Amino acid sequence: MKGVAISRESLFGMMQAYKVTSLLKTAVSMGVFDHLAAGPASADTVARGLGCAPRGMRILLNALAAVGLAEERDGHYALPPGAEPLLVSGSPAYLGDMVKVMSSDWEWDALKRLDDAVRRGGTVMEVHAETPGYEYWEDFAAYAVAVARPTADVVADALKSWASGRDTMDVLDVACGHGLYGLTLAQRNPQAQVWALDWPNVLTQVDRHADQAGVADRVHHVPGDMFEVPLGGPYDVILVTNVLHHFSEEKAGELLARLAPALRPDGKIVLVGFTLGDENPADDPAPHLFSILMLAWTFEGEVHSIEAYDRMLTRAGFTGGRRHDVPGLAFRVLVASRSE
Repeated sequence: MKGVAISRESLFGMMQAYKVTSLLKTAVSMGVFDHLAAGPASADTVARGLGCAPRGMRILLNALAAVGLAEERDGHYALPPGAEPLLVSGSPAYLGDMVKVMSSDWEWDALKRLDDAVRRGGTVMEVHAETPGYEYWEDFAAYAVAVARPTADVVADALKSWASGRDTMDVLDVACGHGLYGLTLAQRNPQAQVWALDWPNVLTQVDRHADQAGVADRVHHVPGDMFEVPLGGPYDVILVTNVLHHFSEEKAGELLARLAPALRPDGKIVLVGFTLGDENPADDPAPHLFSILMLAWTFEGEVHSIEAYDRMLTRAGFTGGRRHDVPGLAFRVLVASRSE
């Protein structure tokens, strides 16, 4: 396939992309978009409201206007079309906090050493995505809800008819993070009980989300390493979401094999994550860019293909995997059963 020609402009844009990211992160963290939601204001007014230097705010607001994150008219600054629902906190569609996940300092620190990771074939960081109790996962659990919610709805929809006829529904949410996948199943299915497995520093966020969802009385903790902690069970549903890409196909398959005996014979295992298809990388860049992060941030992780997931599931004793796309996101949901 013939690609788009590289130009000076496209290269310069790539070289400066981090500046735009820094502008967005700074404006979110300082509350600039929230302040402008009240209406157009001068740089001095915004500076007074946010307690910072007028010069600094003037330069920041002009830069935001330059990249389309604000509008400037006669020395006054306002939100551009589309900004209020996405960048003003309190909005149901708010995405601002995702900068703490998708543009985190932990990821940036790892990517600064991408050349070393390429040479080694894996992370060179002393603290990384596989480090027990890694603090990044606290931010992920706290702020990734905006992306998780539509994916959790796809999971719940995929299990709806199967779950409706069950008197009980015990759910193990492995590497649960924010817990939204299990919590959504609990909201949709009053018979459901959820066991949330993750590091202790992450499970506090699950409790917060469970309170907000009104299902805290049906959520239980399984703190520890998913490769080592006793799993309990058996469960009707096991959720394995956005974690298998942290490992090689072999190690990810070992985790699935460990989980298989904890699933009831008529139960379902649900996988969520990026997948590689047959597309040219230029036609589906998201999984390939995510694999770069896994290269810098894990020992052997990368995005796996659909064929690799099928192999892992089959070797672990699962069958009949069904695939579901998530509208607007690069994730896929795979639902499989125990082999007879």
